[in-house]
Amino acid sequence: MKIYYDLDSITSIRNPVVTTGSFDGVHIGHKTILNRLREIASSIGGESVLITFHPHPRKVLFPDTAGKTLLLINSQREKVELLRKTGLDHLIILKFTREFSQISSIDFIRNILVGKLNARKVVIGFNHHFGHNREGNFDYLYELGQYYNFGVEEIPEQDIHNETVSSTLIRKALLEGKIQRANAYLDHHYIIVSELFPGSETCRSINFPTLRVKITEENKLVPCDGVYAVNVLVDGEFYKGILNIKNSLPLEIRDINAINIDIHLFGYDSDLTGKTATVFFAKRIREELQFNDADSMVKQLQSDLAEVEELIY
Repeated sequence: MKIYYDLDSITSIRNPVVTTGSFDGVHIGHKTILNRLREIASSIGGESVLITFHPHPRKVLFPDTAGKTLLLINSQREKVELLRKTGLDHLIILKFTREFSQISSIDFIRNILVGKLNARKVVIGFNHHFGHNREGNFDYLYELGQYYNFGVEEIPEQDIHNETVSSTLIRKALLEGKIQRANAYLDHHYIIVSELFPGSETCRSINFPTLRVKITEENKLVPCDGVYAVNVLVDGEFYKGILNIKNSLPLEIRDINAINIDIHLFGYDSDLTGKTATVFFAKRIREELQFNDADSMVKQLQSDLAEVEELIY
């Protein structure tokens, strides 16, 4: 997958089949669009292209209202890696500014889709809007496609458990600790990618060594406090583990430096500090508890370990 951070750096793309959007979460609806992109590209000897934006448009357009409390399912790094796994050929990450938001839908089509990319076909999700004041839609794209000689296709909305899949719905599930529901919507495990740091001294003192994961992007969504069953990928090896989250507060009052995320891995016998890990969340085991003494803590952790060890995930 080739990545571009501005329009001028784009090299020649063969018969581009293009879509656009934030794609936070790279969920099952997004994957349906990307799969269709690849199918069409393959049929015409073309290449698939996604135009996405950073920061999230809501953060720029509504910084004091809707954007202020917006948490994102993926960090930028996580989103890029998830998109890479879909088989996408080209990823264009455009810096979203207030100036960029003023581009009209016709100028977006004329200057970017046609002028820069020479798109052969444009694929969009259900009820997708683009351009200044979200004035562009499927009908408008179709009309301009007739003039500029590109095809347009709209993907119908995706349903799981009779609910329309959206990034908003996934965020809600994660913040409520409903990991399995969120994973079904995503069509993959919710992840956190982080360097590993020394863990809790308290846990080490009771022979329960942990490693710490740190959140570095202010807007990265962290599931609610509690204990979770996870898999952790480090240096190409998977480890089963148990993870604890503490101080994951709403964005308007949280401090990312105060969020504690500690992982105990099963069966690892080397120092992984400083390594980069991808944490795959499988299930929330229980809520965060306060312990009066070390014995109570050890007893609960032993119970947690036994429960997680029996899970198949």
